[in-house]
Amino acid sequence: MLSGRRLDLLDPSPLDIEIADIAHGLARVARWNGQTLGPAIFSVAQHCVFVEAIAADLHPHLSRKGRLTVLLHDAPEYVIGDMISPFKAVLGDDYGRVELRLQEAVHRRFGLPARTAPLIHRIVKQADRQSAWHEAVRLAGFDAEEASALFGPPLPLSFAIDDFLAPWSADDASQRFLQRFGGLCEAAALAEVHDADQPDSARATP
Repeated sequence: MLSGRRLDLLDPSPLDIEIADIAHGLARVARWNGQTLGPAIFSVAQHCVFVEAIAADLHPHLSRKGRLTVLLHDAPEYVIGDMISPFKAVLGDDYGRVELRLQEAVHRRFGLPARTAPLIHRIVKQADRQSAWHEAVRLAGFDAEEASALFGPPLPLSFAIDDFLAPWSADDASQRFLQRFGGLCEAAALAEVHDADQPDSARATP
């Protein structure tokens, strides 16, 4: 990694994971195998920022740690790339095991549960599929009917999505990913301090 860390893919240590490496790598990994419109790739980093925004919009009471989990949902791809789903199926369980070990190490590195809770997992999948619908139609040449058959119909969102779908430069994608990460970490830390100061009966539930 550019940070100087050496990461063992088969036995990744949380101590060898740096958010700057994740942001840098994801900003240079192309979604849709690069088969998208525009002069620049649509990066995984930009996708992750978009997915987190969708999850927060559809689930306004989602905790900051839950939103951080959403932002980091594709973090393993900073070292193993964004492999298209049909090829993942060909590779089978081996790919899935490597991806899961990396995801668990990332979660432990940033104070999240190693295994994503079922509710958060469902929110991640929902927001991920919503992002995929918009990316497919706006960037990857799908028509709306085909995208809906693959990812489900689009849900109404309360924010403008144009900026999220105009491919950012690698530097911009990396910086915006890091800014979102920093904001969520700071808010989550403040929430933990607030909860610690409250009597047990008044503490917020995750």
